Amino acid sequence: MYIRRSLAKLVAIVSIATLMTLILNEDENVQAEAVAAQGKFNMSYMFFGSPSSYVSQVDKSGQTLDVVSPGYFHLNSDGSLQMDKISSSFINEMHKRGKKVVPFLSNDFDEQVGEKAIDNREAVVKQLVEAIKSNNLDGINMDIENVDATYRDKYTDMVKMLRNQLPSAKEVSVAVASNPTGTTKGWVAAYDYKGLAAVSDYLMLMAYDESYPGDTTPGPVASLPFVEKSIRYALTQVSPDKLVLGVPFYGRYWNQDPVSNGAGLSLQTVNKLIQTYKGTTRYDMASESPVATFTINPADTETKINGKKLALGTYTVWYENEQSLKAKLKLVGKYDLKGTGSWSLNQETADTWDYYSLWADGFYFADMQKHWAKGDVLAAANRGWMLGTASDRFAPDAALTRAEAATIMVRALGLSGEVASINAAGFKDVSAVHWARQDIMIAKQHGLIQGISDDRFAPDQVMTREQISALLSRVLKLQPSGLTAAKFSDVPAGSWSAKAIAAMSSNGLVDGFADGTFRPRASLTRAEMATLLSRVAPRLTK
Repeated sequence: MYIRRSLAKLVAIVSIATLMTLILNEDENVQAEAVAAQGKFNMSYMFFGSPSSYVSQVDKSGQTLDVVSPGYFHLNSDGSLQMDKISSSFINEMHKRGKKVVPFLSNDFDEQVGEKAIDNREAVVKQLVEAIKSNNLDGINMDIENVDATYRDKYTDMVKMLRNQLPSAKEVSVAVASNPTGTTKGWVAAYDYKGLAAVSDYLMLMAYDESYPGDTTPGPVASLPFVEKSIRYALTQVSPDKLVLGVPFYGRYWNQDPVSNGAGLSLQTVNKLIQTYKGTTRYDMASESPVATFTINPADTETKINGKKLALGTYTVWYENEQSLKAKLKLVGKYDLKGTGSWSLNQETADTWDYYSLWADGFYFADMQKHWAKGDVLAAANRGWMLGTASDRFAPDAALTRAEAATIMVRALGLSGEVASINAAGFKDVSAVHWARQDIMIAKQHGLIQGISDDRFAPDQVMTREQISALLSRVLKLQPSGLTAAKFSDVPAGSWSAKAIAAMSSNGLVDGFADGTFRPRASLTRAEMATLLSRVAPRLTK
């Protein structure tokens, strides 16, 4: 458990005060929304579903996404800009949630239209800049695909024009095709990774469509080897902080009808088909991809995809699930990439957001996926303030120990390492190899926390609510205000912690429970500590 803060930035008394501006309430029905820490960047395209559902689509992802990219911009047959209806209410709602709206410009994979737009780039760029500014949009994501490689320099010039004409605060990003072999031929070669990165905020690497519509051989949408090779090549051209890994929220199916080879299916639809037709699944370890098969018989329920009835027969589906997506998300940390992008929102399964940001940020806490404090724990972990008890466990419901509390206080005040040669002889129960030995002694030296006796610290003893209140009220030199001090039925006026609890309560730092109790001897859990840290983060970072 770590907290890193510069003492120069945190004056001791002020820092402690802000550190403990919290509501110590253990009621599981009270789940404060986490203040997102600066983790890995995450964006997602928006293409499917009614625009009226866009807000709810985003809300399902919680605090995960930084940028949403709706398909507001397309191209006419002559290469001029075509704009869909831009929703000001959606933009406003996203801004209220702290998310940017960066629409993408698509040529819908039409080669001639894309090339005409690039040839006509001065006019298209002018239209885009005007639309972005007049609609309070946050930038543009360029997604022109399937143009000839001879347009490579012209396309880079188009992006450069956008960057030069838009304010620096407006995002300019580019979706680029994967190029795992570094080929210089075909439409994949139309992307000058190095040149585009120099004139944009980041490249969104479309590390999918390894198998594609019309592909006669069933195979993965994005095998792990394909994705990793694509990343490695890209990093020979651009720095990791300029590269966003694109991940698919869809699969592809094959059956006896060659017209349907490689047709796309949302992950939601895949799961529904497997369930409806009692399909079988296996996990292909070589590609790190799941594969499903099912058969539609004459007596079975009819299913339509995009208005088209699925034919009778046996289907093979390559798709993504939790295991395969986690394997891809781990690559973000492995290569220290800027973050992730996804195609596309509203195709993922509901449980995707239980783990997405944890794995993308490099914290593989399986016990946090559905925990009420997931956001707070992720925020604390991203700031380096709290780590897990193991590589895959955070132990959110374990009680916070005195050793952990000492470490947190020391790190919060930037006192770590100031006393490298402290003698721990004062505490017989803190050995020379105890993990928190130095922090405990630094905390004692600075009067943050003392032992339970002259020679015992009790490092594994839990911190109770009244102990936290007493410690903080003493450090903050708080006095209770009779007008606002809460009266708790289980805190007698003569108890040793009553004054401290009253002081903390009257200063708005702690609260009790709905039944009028404070539960002074109840322990503080690690999840609650993370929530505490999340709540005070805006004040700590001012």
